[in-house]
Amino acid sequence: GSPACCGDAHRYTLDFFIPREVIEKTKETMEALQKRNAAIQPSLAIIQAGEDDSLLEMNTKLARRIGLKVTQVCLEKECSEDEIVKEVLKLNEDPGVHGLYLHLPPASTTSRVLTALKPEKDVEGISDLSTGCLIRGDLSTGYVPPVISAVLELLDNNHVSLEGKTVLVLGGHGTLEVTLRCLIERNGMVAITSHWTSKNLKSEVMEADAIVILEAGNMDLPPNWVKPGAVVFSCDPTHNTGTVLLRVYVYSMDLIMICTRWLQERQYQPWNLSSINLQPQTPVPSDIEISRAQTPKPVDQLAKEIGLLPEELEVYGRSKAKVRLSLLDRLQNQPDGKYVLVAGITPTPLGEGKSTVTIGLVQALSAHLKLNSFACLRQPSQGPTFGVKGGAAGGGYAQVIPMEEFNLHLTGDIHAITAANNLVAAAIDARILHESTQSDKALYNRLVPSVNGVRRFSPIQISRLRRLGMDKTDPASLTPQEINAFVRLDLDPSRITWHRVVDTNDRFLRKITVGQASTEKGQSRETGFDIAVASEIMAILALADGLEDMKTRLARMVVGTSRGGQPVTAEDLGVSGALAVLMKDAIKPTLMQTLEGTPVFVHAGPFANIAHGNSSVLADKLALKLVGQDGFVVTEAGFGADIGMEKFFNIKCRASGLQPNVVVLVATVRALKMHGGGPNVRLQTTELLEFSGCRSNLRKQIQIARLFGVPVVVAVNVFKTDTQAELDLVCQIAKECGASDAVPCHHWAQGGRGCIELAHAVNAAATRSNNFQFLYNLQLPLVDKIRAIAQQVYGADDIELSPDAKAKIDYYNQQGHGSLPICMAKTHLSLSHMPEKKGAPTGFILPIRDVRASVGAGFIYPLVGTMSTMPGLPTRPCFYDIDLDPVTEEISGLF
Repeated sequence: GSPACCGDAHRYTLDFFIPREVIEKTKETMEALQKRNAAIQPSLAIIQAGEDDSLLEMNTKLARRIGLKVTQVCLEKECSEDEIVKEVLKLNEDPGVHGLYLHLPPASTTSRVLTALKPEKDVEGISDLSTGCLIRGDLSTGYVPPVISAVLELLDNNHVSLEGKTVLVLGGHGTLEVTLRCLIERNGMVAITSHWTSKNLKSEVMEADAIVILEAGNMDLPPNWVKPGAVVFSCDPTHNTGTVLLRVYVYSMDLIMICTRWLQERQYQPWNLSSINLQPQTPVPSDIEISRAQTPKPVDQLAKEIGLLPEELEVYGRSKAKVRLSLLDRLQNQPDGKYVLVAGITPTPLGEGKSTVTIGLVQALSAHLKLNSFACLRQPSQGPTFGVKGGAAGGGYAQVIPMEEFNLHLTGDIHAITAANNLVAAAIDARILHESTQSDKALYNRLVPSVNGVRRFSPIQISRLRRLGMDKTDPASLTPQEINAFVRLDLDPSRITWHRVVDTNDRFLRKITVGQASTEKGQSRETGFDIAVASEIMAILALADGLEDMKTRLARMVVGTSRGGQPVTAEDLGVSGALAVLMKDAIKPTLMQTLEGTPVFVHAGPFANIAHGNSSVLADKLALKLVGQDGFVVTEAGFGADIGMEKFFNIKCRASGLQPNVVVLVATVRALKMHGGGPNVRLQTTELLEFSGCRSNLRKQIQIARLFGVPVVVAVNVFKTDTQAELDLVCQIAKECGASDAVPCHHWAQGGRGCIELAHAVNAAATRSNNFQFLYNLQLPLVDKIRAIAQQVYGADDIELSPDAKAKIDYYNQQGHGSLPICMAKTHLSLSHMPEKKGAPTGFILPIRDVRASVGAGFIYPLVGTMSTMPGLPTRPCFYDIDLDPVTEEISGLF
């Protein structure tokens, strides 16, 4: 209705007529909001007790006029608190609902209900958090209740200047009354509260310049009580249902504000990273002592500091969390940061510290130079952790923490890979058994069973029919010949390439015999186990760019060959959908932190000899968006530059479309002594200067990086046995060999502070021109691609293919796999195929004894020499030192 006069006073109810211009303005605002993000459809959900057709009709009418989507949830009139809370929690997590309004009796809006209501969706501003923020004066966090907004807006629209005047709040109670009183006073007015039963009500009304009636019941103010010029506002919806109509309008305006804030929150947010101070000790304690001395930030705090939203985080305990891939959609228009690859020279058996350099570098960039940076590392396998090398969390004062969690189960990705891989293996042997013991008809009846009298193909079976050239969906329509083709994979047991896996070094599983029980009916065959991280599924996890891509790659994995010479895939087995289900959480990178509180993504862990040896494409892509245009993502490649780095460029960069800005090449004095003619591991007494061949491997690895057109910075990982003369010589050699810079790094003893010089060098190199290029064109024949790597990267004169390798190449060409990139499987201990040949060997022929295909991962891998995919335990494994205190639950022995 229109304003009602009461003498010279003006009485308003909040069911006043909504002017056309207000509707149009609301509509324009809504349209402008959707132009900023076409995917957003502002949506208000109303939870009400009982059916109310008139409310639905009004909401629908107004929603249509202003472009608002309104959903009503009608509970029973006498609904319980549990039912309300359940519906509130459900709508809280619905991304399609931006605002939530509780149209419930006061008795139903209990403390538990208000606590359950997500503050960012609370259009009434009645949640405990919102109310508390408003009372405290934090208008940026709390939402002003729409009724209060309407009162203040009406005062402003009617040009009633009430600054310094008295406002009487009548008939209210609870949070609405308290909040209104606080906001009235914050706007320069004096607020007085009263009730209809007050003995002084008449005098209070007569002194007021404005009166706000929150609840009236059957009461009303006598007109002669209101002094001339005063305004009266009634907020009580019980007098007229039109009040609800106005509320929907006001809530729609509030919803626009919520959606606007929602969009702003989803824009790229500058980092507000708080680093953790390090206090290095001398001598440097053990890795686990250093890790335990530092208390990591709660992972949700770290996530907030780097601009992640709460709904993008799946927390696992206090110090690690999965990050959802929806982040890529949210920041799709955000420019990437700079991309840095850490590789190394040919290592000693103990490794040269690529992980510690990676972590030290990001600690220096973020905690000391205040440049956003992310480390992207592989998840360590249980094999090395309990075998010979120990963990892979870094070392000294350059670690990922907590190192126990990093080195052990983490978030279960490797277990998921093990489960998925072994499901494929079980499906293979089960299929061979059933095909060997059943007729076509029996197989068909079991593969396509009748359920409640109806037979249907599953979606994965329809895909198989399509690949067989059968455009049929009715199981009854297949001919006997078509049934035979459909049910018979006819796997050749001698040509099954799929192995089972376990994440333990167990040499006695390298070759096994399965099917020896009487129930297997003579279907025994030789097979074997690989270590879990050598599974093709691990390589797929690392190369996939999303759930759909991973599912497609899993489906096309080739597990063996039929007797007719045709490849058999995981999709043929009908198992690829189940594999995607097992891997749906593993595809999300795990967020952790360094000792200095800088962010780390830990994801995937493929071996670098038989796979590509790099962390995941997805972790890198997420990190590149999060660091911002001027930030850095530092990722690590396994083994030397001839293996991990070459595969990073030719395989991972092709899959991701990303191009690196800088290569950091890690070198150590001990490794250069080895390449110059010294023993394999540490040499503490003889000066590097005495080894004439010390520069050959470093020079060759720099040349390999330069083949791809990327600037190289050499990081000399300093050991306490190194002399200054040796460090100076290595830096001099590196610059002479083409490195843009070379610096000693003391991160192991000093943390990020010991890597500041490297951080400056990387920052400078990242600004240089980058002429990145691949080593070979994918359309080259497979043999030529193999030869290009052998000659240009390893330094071989040529390659020599065994008869088996030639036959395999012909087969892969016939199957259409000739355009896949190459993933060479060779020793990491030499540039050649001979582990004992150090330095930079020349004049050798590279023997290719076999060629295999990881069709799902998307590469061909030639085998050079003898490569083991299942390591063995040494005489004294690391597990001798690993133990658990049953009282404190502290782990000892990890390093």
